[in-house]
Amino acid sequence: MKCDQIKPISLAFKVTLSLCLLHSTLSLTNNYAHECKFPAIFNFGDSNSDTGGLTSIYGQVHPPNGETFFGAPAGRFCDGRLIIDFLAESLGLPYLSAYLNSVGSNFSHGANFATAGSTVRPQNTTISQSGYSPISLDVQFAEFSEFRKSSQVVRNRGGVFEGLLPKEEYFANALYTFDIGQNDLTAGYKLNMSTDQVKAVVPDVVAQFAKVVRGVYEQGGRSFWIHNTGPVGCLAYMLDVYPLTAAQVDKFGCAIPFNEAAQFYNAKLKDAVDELKKDLPLAAITYVDVYSLKYTLITHAEEFGFEEALVACCGHGGKYNFNNAMRCGSTKTLNGTEIVIAKSCKNPSIKIIWDGIHYTEAANKWLTSQILKNVIYL
Repeated sequence: MKCDQIKPISLAFKVTLSLCLLHSTLSLTNNYAHECKFPAIFNFGDSNSDTGGLTSIYGQVHPPNGETFFGAPAGRFCDGRLIIDFLAESLGLPYLSAYLNSVGSNFSHGANFATAGSTVRPQNTTISQSGYSPISLDVQFAEFSEFRKSSQVVRNRGGVFEGLLPKEEYFANALYTFDIGQNDLTAGYKLNMSTDQVKAVVPDVVAQFAKVVRGVYEQGGRSFWIHNTGPVGCLAYMLDVYPLTAAQVDKFGCAIPFNEAAQFYNAKLKDAVDELKKDLPLAAITYVDVYSLKYTLITHAEEFGFEEALVACCGHGGKYNFNNAMRCGSTKTLNGTEIVIAKSCKNPSIKIIWDGIHYTEAANKWLTSQILKNVIYL
């Protein structure tokens, strides 16, 4: 019995799943559940799945990030857990340590190469200049390749290293997760590109994405979990910084051109995944339509217990509680005392957008539950 004998339930969310994943959500025998349990996760991505990569380089995020679950900033641009955290929980694995974090990290069950601001394509600028991380997907793959080799050399020394680094066989049996591409789109708009110009670079973005998946496969990876990108036109950051005409906004308040760019990217990514499935016969590849889930949550917020779908929980002022110059946790010194200006809302559990760019823990939990519900055993 193979771990790729899973197909999706046909729902409007259109989540395409092909892995034997998360045995706790399936009605499986103990033997089959054991056979399909992933011993590790290796993640590649941006801030949607960064568990401390960027903050290891540039310093910790400010409070109130982390307040809901961790009680303090925890390297995540969120009030609590991300989808990757809930995914790890469902697999019975610890939360992923960021590869770049040298303090207190445990890589025995995987590593997280994601960094906030990362793009698929190199941006050729520093984060201080552009707001985008220099650690693009090709760099993350280089980090993984080095980690794969060096972790075994060090682990063989025994002692504490044996308990903190993955076993060699974990690399073949691990789940490889990807959640990246959103910043490639927003980077284009930041350079004053039109939506057509943004779309024009998408084929190259997707080609570089696929190249890394092939690279992981060549190094023994077999199980892949690939997110498409969300509706960027529904984010306060995009709506506030790039104002549009009334005709360019849909009935839910989301920006039509930005969402069209995201959907174009997703269509090309899906085509690439289909090609990868043909070319990599031993791979089990999961394509997760996060766009549909996120757009459904935002446009039907009240049905799912959420309020003010487009308004950020943590921020300061404006229609969307977002100020690009005064982001979540920003402070100001008044009469010699530092006070927080961009504060958290009273109840993050009923908010979808955390800081105008990222999602709340409550939204991430809902999204993960919807993804996992749509898996059935054949």
